[in-house]
Amino acid sequence: MKKYVLVLIVVSTFLLLYLWEDDAAPAITYFPEDATVDFDQTSTVLKLISETTRDSYEMLWKSQSVSEQKLYLRQDASLLYKNGQLMGIRSKWKENTDLISIKEKFSGEDSNFFQSISFHHGEVHYPDDQIKSIHQMTYDQLYVIDSPGTRLKSFKSAADDAEKEWAELLNHTTEQQLKHHWKQLMEHYTIDENAYWKIPLSDLNKFNNEPLPSLTQEQTNQIMGQLWEGLYKNYILKLSNTDAKKVNSFIPLILFDKNKDHLLVLFEWNGKKERLIQQYPDKFSN
Repeated sequence: MKKYVLVLIVVSTFLLLYLWEDDAAPAITYFPEDATVDFDQTSTVLKLISETTRDSYEMLWKSQSVSEQKLYLRQDASLLYKNGQLMGIRSKWKENTDLISIKEKFSGEDSNFFQSISFHHGEVHYPDDQIKSIHQMTYDQLYVIDSPGTRLKSFKSAADDAEKEWAELLNHTTEQQLKHHWKQLMEHYTIDENAYWKIPLSDLNKFNNEPLPSLTQEQTNQIMGQLWEGLYKNYILKLSNTDAKKVNSFIPLILFDKNKDHLLVLFEWNGKKERLIQQYPDKFSN
């Protein structure tokens, strides 16, 4: 009996420690931008490695960032989609480091359009509890053509007529599926699409150096940082704790209010529709 109780205590302690360590992983938190610190290198890479069998192939999915110096906290998150549908989410954090690297191999079959977007984040801590942050987004895409009668090949952008034909086909298939999915979400929440600029999550990286309509780059940077803070807490953590094979979800749609008041994030997973709302600072509407 005593041995049973001892085993139970050990197991319970282990479970509590496991849960505590899982909860202890810090969330991505936006702080004012630090103009004195930057990244030396950031990247997201999708690559076809090899053909494994006649019906499958091996892929590499990689995200990496290097800051100019070691920071109090470094954290990256990367999302992978196939033909608009979620394949995987990975996030990693470290304290007192300048490097975060996420690397994974996965298998695929048939012709597909792969997309990956990553968010690279760092916290800079100063005396007197002053905290600032840096962030950047990177993106990569890859078309993989695996069709009977043709050699397995991949390309990031079409270079000839054959590749253009394949890219148009895969783009059309992906876009039609996403448009149908997003239309259902907007109808569910009774959203007037004319009141918003619509941007897929996979296209957000262009705002690294391009301001949102009617906003400055500084304002855009703040919106993006706070947007990823919300995405991490309400989308990335939620889905990364679930077996990817059991998740049915598509690229979220970001709706930016034309009156510079707020943004909406629409997504769905396993039939459950979700809407996130992020209010802009009052000064943005002036």
